[in-house]
Amino acid sequence: MFQSLLGILVFPVLAWVLGSRSKQVSWRLALGALGLQIGLAILFVFTPGLRDLLAALNSVVLTLDQSTTKAAGFMFGYLAGAALPFEEISPGGSFIVAFRVLPLIMVVSAISAVLFHWGVLQRVVAGFAWLLKRVMGISGPLGFSASSTLFLGIIEAPLIVKPYLQKMRSSELLALMTCAMATVAGTVMVLYASVLEPVLPNAMGHILVASAVSIPAALLMAHLHLPGEIGAESEEKMEIKVESQSTMDALMRGTREGLEMCLQIAATIIVLFALVHFFNAGLGLLPGELTLERMVAWVFAPIVWLMGIPAKEVMVAAELMGTKTVLNEFVAYLNFASTSGAGLSETSRVIMVYAMCGFANLGSLGILVGGLDAIIPERRKEVAALSFRAILTGTLATCSTGALIGVLAHAGLVSL
Repeated sequence: MFQSLLGILVFPVLAWVLGSRSKQVSWRLALGALGLQIGLAILFVFTPGLRDLLAALNSVVLTLDQSTTKAAGFMFGYLAGAALPFEEISPGGSFIVAFRVLPLIMVVSAISAVLFHWGVLQRVVAGFAWLLKRVMGISGPLGFSASSTLFLGIIEAPLIVKPYLQKMRSSELLALMTCAMATVAGTVMVLYASVLEPVLPNAMGHILVASAVSIPAALLMAHLHLPGEIGAESEEKMEIKVESQSTMDALMRGTREGLEMCLQIAATIIVLFALVHFFNAGLGLLPGELTLERMVAWVFAPIVWLMGIPAKEVMVAAELMGTKTVLNEFVAYLNFASTSGAGLSETSRVIMVYAMCGFANLGSLGILVGGLDAIIPERRKEVAALSFRAILTGTLATCSTGALIGVLAHAGLVSL
């Protein structure tokens, strides 16, 4: 338990030391975010009904995903989720990102455009501004999009506040990117839960709790890394003109913009993954089985120890985090499930499930940068400069959640 407690203290310090080291930290936000993170974790442990509530909210997102899958399946057949004409041997082998994830981005883009045309989005943002100004002092667009990362993906969440992105401060933009990196979308939670269920009972509940608890942690890490004014008073300056002439016009505009984002995202992912494999091919010329994933694992060794992983299990856990960061969390979860968490104790397995629950990896970075580049091209350089900071702060956020769960697990309050 001492290691996990130490981690809860060290991870925020790391976020500050590795960032701008500014002294303009809002202690109201920092202490509020830390308190909210701890409070949520305790609430979820002692109030199982909250997990059921989150599951009910997530069902709305899943219904949207299923509707999109039906439509995409009509166009692309089994490539997009329609019935397979063959038996699936490898779990998740039929999940093709281009046909299963990208269509949802177009649908969310269209819905967001319609909601903004109707004025619904503006009212919701104003509501979140009122609530979060009193709780943490953050703005409505940031609070709304940050909260929505619990169910929406790394591009869908920014999309719902698209009209406000252009005027967000750098600190707010990093906070939003960090929240996207520290959570997983509701659309893939079922996929991850199905993979983990054989080795993790109630996997869906654990994943939901992990994402929920990591949101305030992400806001904390981003603010400590790059402090800045994020007050809700900025809403007064965010009067965005509605350009669409009708609901159908808004729908078509949103669809077209979603398509542009999909093309940008797909191209960026291909390039990033190609570079990773090319780099590994070069490392293959050196003695030993050296890969980028293994090199990253060495960096993660002290970090996973701070989460509460025993010294003898550190490298097993670090390699999982390395795989998760260089490739993605789905591959890491597959490796975890295929070995039934071999080499890890029950407490360590619980910690790792929470620590790996986030999009902070190179592939998701490609999606995030590509998507934001399409949404706010005038801030391309700024987004690129913040991108690797977002991976760092997003990773620290999930590790902080892992450490917090480690404290509860060592106390016997959380188990598989």
